[in-house]
Amino acid sequence: MKKIELEIVALSHSIAQTHSYAVVLGEINGLRRLPIVIGGFEAQAIAVALERMQPSRPLTHDLLKNFMNSFNVELQEIIISDLQEGIFYSKLVCFTENDTVEIDSRTSDALALAVRFTCPIYTYEHILESAGILMDDTAAKKKKGETVGIEETGPAAKDELGGMGIEELQTLLNDVLEHEDYIRAISIRDEINKRKA
Repeated sequence: MKKIELEIVALSHSIAQTHSYAVVLGEINGLRRLPIVIGGFEAQAIAVALERMQPSRPLTHDLLKNFMNSFNVELQEIIISDLQEGIFYSKLVCFTENDTVEIDSRTSDALALAVRFTCPIYTYEHILESAGILMDDTAAKKKKGETVGIEETGPAAKDELGGMGIEELQTLLNDVLEHEDYIRAISIRDEINKRKA
């Protein structure tokens, strides 16, 4: 089966499910998008790596990466290999100097590791056909060249940040970082940077 390469194009709150997030994967050189609902912890793990934030202690996916590096195991690629009853199945394709192994993984964990290892993400045509969304050409051209979008919450939270002063935002940022809420920290940091610009 021919593999189709994807990249992470957005990470945001899921409209469909409360306390869930959606990671949106986009077809490289194509118009299709693959939205996948993931949990809050996994979304945070992906956001931390995308934003190159340095947690005070290693998160679980950082620990796994450090472990793999210590034993000379390289993550070559991840493959979103199946879709059954709305659940995506993925494989980590790992190799050492002696062997190549495919390891079953939750898709959210596979994506969190892919970001850390900067390895390619693949899927198959039948998965994009059944779960993908085709963007029109205008929207795709508009999005081309943009960085990954990470949205912390809806308009109400943005209004809340908009009503705060820079000192209040900085205090709030320190507080959410202390509680390791990195997704919210990204929104606050972006608001502070927007004001300083």
